[in-house]
Amino acid sequence: MNILSIQSWVAYGHVGNTSAVFPLQRLGAEVWAVNTVQFSNHTGYGDWTGDVFTGAQVRRLIDGIAARGALARCDAVLSGYMGDAGIGEAILDAVRRVKAGNRRAIYCCDPVIGDDDTHIYVRAGIPELMRNQALPCADIITPNRFEVEQLVGHSCATLEDVKQAIVELQAIGPRTVLVTSVRTNDTPNDALDMVVGVGEKFHRLRTPLLPLAVNGAGDALAALFLFHHLRTGDAAEALSAAGNSIFGLMRRTAEAESREILTVAAQEEFVAPTERFPAIPC
Repeated sequence: MNILSIQSWVAYGHVGNTSAVFPLQRLGAEVWAVNTVQFSNHTGYGDWTGDVFTGAQVRRLIDGIAARGALARCDAVLSGYMGDAGIGEAILDAVRRVKAGNRRAIYCCDPVIGDDDTHIYVRAGIPELMRNQALPCADIITPNRFEVEQLVGHSCATLEDVKQAIVELQAIGPRTVLVTSVRTNDTPNDALDMVVGVGEKFHRLRTPLLPLAVNGAGDALAALFLFHHLRTGDAAEALSAAGNSIFGLMRRTAEAESREILTVAAQEEFVAPTERFPAIPC
């Protein structure tokens, strides 16, 4: 399994490619990582050092990979945070080139826009780029509930709202929509949901709510869901496998009271999750 992952990179901690690449490698995937930024740490700390790369730099790296004849062997493209429109366009160009070389390749887009705590934190124009350009090209998307609301323009207070939003997003392009960090009016106070929709079928995974707030878990979840979807071809099974691994990772992180997710220390959770929760029809 060959995955081209185009995301941010930090030297300290685990977000973007530093959250996605190792779990994929631990499961046996070959990952071609193209970094869109090189930062000392994620921006949640309030200060950082490093550089944002340009769309032209990303394109040149893709050119180099293509020169090896590798794009025809690429099974999937994975993308996350897009620093600016130029990088977003370079990512979408890479998707088109990969699909031209391998018609069975898929594009998994984590449409990073913001979340409930920080609201929209991407640059102006990125939400529109996601909605109008990235989603029509995507086969799988993995937004959180806040991002879903931004993309469809209405609230997701109920499970039916979430399912309706999934249908609306599917109409734009992606066949598979995984909504993460879902809390609706029927979610217990001590739980957190994830909902996946493929066609008219929906499944929900519910796990205990853990007392922590860290960065990078969504990046790892998107990567794991993509891997298991490629492996099984089944969205419900992929949700269960990825969700169980992420819960184990987050539980270990909460127990350690760590500011960063324990991607390395808890790596066995990617291979054999210690707790298992089913994805059930909803």
